[in-house]
Amino acid sequence: MQPDLSTLVIIAGVAVLAPIIADIPRRARIATVVVEILLGIVIGPEVLDIAEPDEFVDFLSNLGLAALFFLAGREIDLRRIAGAPARLAGTGWLIGLALGVAIGFALDAAGVVSDPEFVGIALATTALGVLVPILRDADLQATAFGTVVLAVGTIGEVGPIILLSVFLATDNDVLSAILLIAFSAIALAIAVGAVWFRPQRITRLVEDTMHASGQLAVRICMLLLLVLVWAAVELGQDLILGAFAAGLVLGYATRDNRELDELWSKLDAIGYGLLIPFFFIRSGMTFDLDGLLESPASLAELPLFLALFLVVRGLPTLLARREVPPGTLAPLALMAASALPLVVAITGVGVETGRLDSDTAASMVGAAMFSVLIYPALALFLLKRAEEEGEIAPEPVPADGGPGGTPPA
Repeated sequence: MQPDLSTLVIIAGVAVLAPIIADIPRRARIATVVVEILLGIVIGPEVLDIAEPDEFVDFLSNLGLAALFFLAGREIDLRRIAGAPARLAGTGWLIGLALGVAIGFALDAAGVVSDPEFVGIALATTALGVLVPILRDADLQATAFGTVVLAVGTIGEVGPIILLSVFLATDNDVLSAILLIAFSAIALAIAVGAVWFRPQRITRLVEDTMHASGQLAVRICMLLLLVLVWAAVELGQDLILGAFAAGLVLGYATRDNRELDELWSKLDAIGYGLLIPFFFIRSGMTFDLDGLLESPASLAELPLFLALFLVVRGLPTLLARREVPPGTLAPLALMAASALPLVVAITGVGVETGRLDSDTAASMVGAAMFSVLIYPALALFLLKRAEEEGEIAPEPVPADGGPGGTPPA
């Protein structure tokens, strides 16, 4: 697997340009991941054709996808989203799933799609891995609004992942369910072991090598990620599930250890600084822009699916109207309707198994990309305007990094 060094240089250049460009519009700052996707389209075969992904770029992109969900899982504090946020997020997702499947069957009856289940589940996703860095960059992660977004995003990722693993990836639902239970048992065993089995020598080495070449803490985290991704793939699950579970395990095992704050910055540097840009830039490079533009039917379906993401995931957030300030309800709906990584995974499985038309898959992926391009940016703009007009008060991030406020039960 000989990498194309010119392509790597161009991708590295795009990764540097993305945060610079994202910082230009001050009033409605664009998320960095959005710029990465757009620049990926520009440098890819469909526009300038100066870079094309090869096997090595694909490999780094998969690592970036794993890192994205690993860091997203690490951010989830189950104790923080427990109660009203989790209950509302779960109820809203079930309503959205039912609505998405119903829409899928209606589109199937109209001859627009070929498999309503795939379409319905893809519509019921939320791009938590994309929202986490957006919330971090906007200093919203530790606010009450951020808590609800994390709850909605967590359910919007975990639910479709489970459905994808059990009902869509194979024809044997019973075997898939057994394998999912087996993987869950492995992840749980690792989590319990990480909490209770901490040899004194290893603990000392973690502290001693934090600023040395050993970097034992970082190496343990990378091993945890790769082990659970490998276990998930071997057991017929998606690598996203393994990466997300690894992040949950890490967060659970180290949640109250304030001495590991420096470790988080190191993991962020590896993920957001190196690996994750490959996933988003490659997503832009591989987007079939010509095929979409040359097919009137696919082009017409793109805005349809873009609107349906907002209907299926946005409308159920009305359940949270008593949990968030009035000025944040529309931004919450827009955040919930942002989708991409799981839409790519679900439609990819659908095309591979012959249950989903490739044109429909392209339209859904295109709509998901536009949802990430448009909805979070619009949500941040509305939040800023509501704050300026006094509809909501800014919430300071606590010095201890804890929640800025917990939504009332």
